[in-house]
Amino acid sequence: MADRVTVIGWDGSPLTATARAALGAATLVAGAAHHLALPEVPPTAERVRLGSLTLAARRIAAHRGTAVVLADGDPGFFGVVRTLRAPEFGLEVEVVPGVSSVAAAFARAGMPWDDAQVVVAHPRTLRRAVNVCRAHTKVAVLTAPGAGPAELGLLLDGVHRTFVICEELGTEREQVTVVTSDKAADHTWRDPNVVIVVGGRIGAAEGGGWIAGRDPAAGPRGWTLPAGAYDGDLGEGETQPLRAAQLARLGPRTGDLVWDIGCGSGAFATEAARAGAAVLAVDRDPEACARTDAAALRHGVQLQIVHGTAPHVLEDLPEPDVVRIGGGGAAVVSAVADRRPQRIVTHAATRDEAELVGRDLTEHGYEVECSLLQSVELDTRHWTETERSVAFLLSGVLPDRAP
Repeated sequence: MADRVTVIGWDGSPLTATARAALGAATLVAGAAHHLALPEVPPTAERVRLGSLTLAARRIAAHRGTAVVLADGDPGFFGVVRTLRAPEFGLEVEVVPGVSSVAAAFARAGMPWDDAQVVVAHPRTLRRAVNVCRAHTKVAVLTAPGAGPAELGLLLDGVHRTFVICEELGTEREQVTVVTSDKAADHTWRDPNVVIVVGGRIGAAEGGGWIAGRDPAAGPRGWTLPAGAYDGDLGEGETQPLRAAQLARLGPRTGDLVWDIGCGSGAFATEAARAGAAVLAVDRDPEACARTDAAALRHGVQLQIVHGTAPHVLEDLPEPDVVRIGGGGAAVVSAVADRRPQRIVTHAATRDEAELVGRDLTEHGYEVECSLLQSVELDTRHWTETERSVAFLLSGVLPDRAP
């Protein structure tokens, strides 16, 4: 095992005295090609080109001597320190941090970033990173080949955002470019780059505060809000107890894309967005779309409104993670199940209707649960009944995509 491992973050500025001393004593140096070309790297040291971090960590663990790992930016922020400290390697490291690429990107843009979301996009996580950009007004995306500015722009189709693209930060080839998201695919971008994605409406829940990123306490408490928080009368599928049960079954979260089909007043769509998910709210009624848009603005969340009739309007929508079906019947349920979201929830007014929907979900490979929900509201001044609602709540979970 290496006697000593020092990780040096390099942001393009001259190395500190501590970093130079560690390099001068190194018998093994690992880093990218531009790191290994630094004049401070001892000519007698073994050089390891960083490709697979796991393979490099194994070589460092097997080395007898003093090892130095060079990395861009802050190696403790989505960097190599996590891999090197993994239990299977048994390495204890000393870290000489540099300015992270995210901090540098926001500095170049002249913007604060304590209120920004930070995500990593590579081909496996690109869709989830895009969903965060849909749901939030300020996001920094650490990109990778195949998951860069062009791919982000293509997947954000229909959502207007501004991209601040920072290429090769800290080098002589550094360049900062501002484009709209729909134009990002028209260019070829150099790696590595960081993309700051900004845009959307700032509502009541946005703004600086006491915690970095999204404030989990923004807005009123509760998974669901009372009817008075929304314009107009709520439909039979929008009662507060039913919405709470639907949210509990779907569990929308940051990185998810939620479809809310038959969004009505916008109550469910707004509450799914309050949980951090990206939401597409669909309705054939233009007044319902307007109410949903107003609810999103009032509660400070980002929604994409889609006016059209399901199931036909669903064909061109991006792939969902979870779906609430507020209306449309068995035909919509079948069309949604064909898209294979992880979870589907809907409701029925009668047992026969519930059985029909449940059989359809089962035939599509979903594990189905059905509960009869009955809620009674009481006037607590006189303890008299004011409203009663009954609904069959159906949920389907696709086993091969769970959780």
